Amino acid sequence: MDDYPLLNLFWTMLWFFLWVMWFFLLFKVITDIFRDHSLHGWGKAGWLILVLLIPFIGVFIYVIARGRSMHERDAKQIKENEAAFRSYVQQAAGSGSGGGGSADELSKLSALKDKGDISQEEFERAKARILA
Repeated sequence: MDDYPLLNLFWTMLWFFLWVMWFFLLFKVITDIFRDHSLHGWGKAGWLILVLLIPFIGVFIYVIARGRSMHERDAKQIKENEAAFRSYVQQAAGSGSGGGGSADELSKLSALKDKGDISQEEFERAKARILA
């Protein structure tokens, strides 16, 4: 431990953190290039070539030129994901609880009694539980 001072350890950690953040930004930009529907084939190819061949300058140019629209696409994606999640939860909750409340449960119970799956006493107990 004496041959690697504490300050050098902090510098190494700082450079490693910046390296990880750089790759995060690079992947974010590349993902945004492919997610953007206003760019078409050659535009996407041009940005991708610029970002991959001259990474530092290309990413910084992309963030300066298209940073605002990048944020707008992120916000739009988040809203779409939230709407899809809410729709899924409402659909799952609606189908899980029967959707019709006690009247629907009573009709299902009556159908079970008519088919002979449950006896009259079981029907009365279940009906009392539902109406309580």
